[in-house]
Amino acid sequence: MRFAGNESQEGSAEPPWPSNASGGGEDRFGRNEELARLEVAVLALTFVLAVLGNALVLLALGRTPRRKASRMHRFIRHLSLADLAVAFFQVLPQLCWEVTHRFHGPDGLCRVVKHLQVFGMFASAYLLVVMTADRYIAVCHPLKTLQRPSRRSRWMIAGAWALSFVLSTPQYFIFSLSEVERGSEVYDCWAHFVMPWGPRAYITWVTGSIFVAPVLVLATCYGFICFRIWSNARRKAPRRRGPLFLPGQPPPPPALRKGLRLAPCVGSVKNFSRAKIRTVKMTFVIVSAYIVCWAPFFTVQMRSVWEDHASWVESEDILITVTALLASLNSCCNPWIYMFFSGHLLQDFIQSLLCCRKMKQKLNKEDSESYSRKQTSYTNSRSPTNSLDTWTESQHFSQSIKFMPVSS
Repeated sequence: MRFAGNESQEGSAEPPWPSNASGGGEDRFGRNEELARLEVAVLALTFVLAVLGNALVLLALGRTPRRKASRMHRFIRHLSLADLAVAFFQVLPQLCWEVTHRFHGPDGLCRVVKHLQVFGMFASAYLLVVMTADRYIAVCHPLKTLQRPSRRSRWMIAGAWALSFVLSTPQYFIFSLSEVERGSEVYDCWAHFVMPWGPRAYITWVTGSIFVAPVLVLATCYGFICFRIWSNARRKAPRRRGPLFLPGQPPPPPALRKGLRLAPCVGSVKNFSRAKIRTVKMTFVIVSAYIVCWAPFFTVQMRSVWEDHASWVESEDILITVTALLASLNSCCNPWIYMFFSGHLLQDFIQSLLCCRKMKQKLNKEDSESYSRKQTSYTNSRSPTNSLDTWTESQHFSQSIKFMPVSS
């Protein structure tokens, strides 16, 4: 992704970063064609994987029954929409840009494209922040989850989208269609700054608002989450070794006593539920992938403006291109993280496909036949021809089943 080009106070233009110059070729407005072909291939593959993966997630969420839907599904849906925004508004325009070498379009389209490119980056980061904040509230302040959690999550998501749109609007005033060099009649979509320190301020602002600030919030939330889980486990562990009932009282029936042993203590780590712990793990993996993909890109961008003698030779151009491609991969790896931690999404989607309906009907038929055989066997065991002892044992077994919910 091209972030900026620099025009000083006197109006002399300097090369943008990342530069398209080949670093030593005779054509001063040329580029490294081999690197460009590699970038086009990777961007095309990234775009296809991001669109297919996120579309699959959205279709699976659409097929999920309402009784299975949860608050996390809403966050995953909007994160997938943000990744699709990155694919269509950032990766696709950059792909077309690399194919044509220069931006071909009017000045208004240049400004809109640069706005939407950064808008997708803001949305992806801030929706990840609000999803992590929701996990923090669920683990550290569980009583607040009873106070209209759906309404709160909707407001958080709407705020993330609105803030992303507002913070990306300065692109309209920074970028414009202009000549690469005065009198060259070669035009590109570049950023222009009145003061010489403009590029430093711009790159620092983008890095801080899209990467540094969100990562600090994410790290803080996960710090509190880990501390809460650790302290809760440490506080509740001795209580599980205590007596199950007060001395002097008659012991409860064996089935009830068995249920009490299996029931977790209120507030223990088990009481967080496997689903809640799984969503915390999923969010942590998504955050880690975001940091791994975007940290090299912003590091190189900051180095490009804060080093006094930074020159865009061919080797540095390759480094910038590779880090930009790595950043774009984040939008196509998130869907597979969702599928890994929410396996029923993929299962529900596959079962809903037309090509799988025949297989599903066949499996249902086999299950029905198996169930009929089991019912026949159970009916025979209750027939008058069986002994009284067998029927008495079945009664005891059904009585123990009544206490099963105690251990859930």
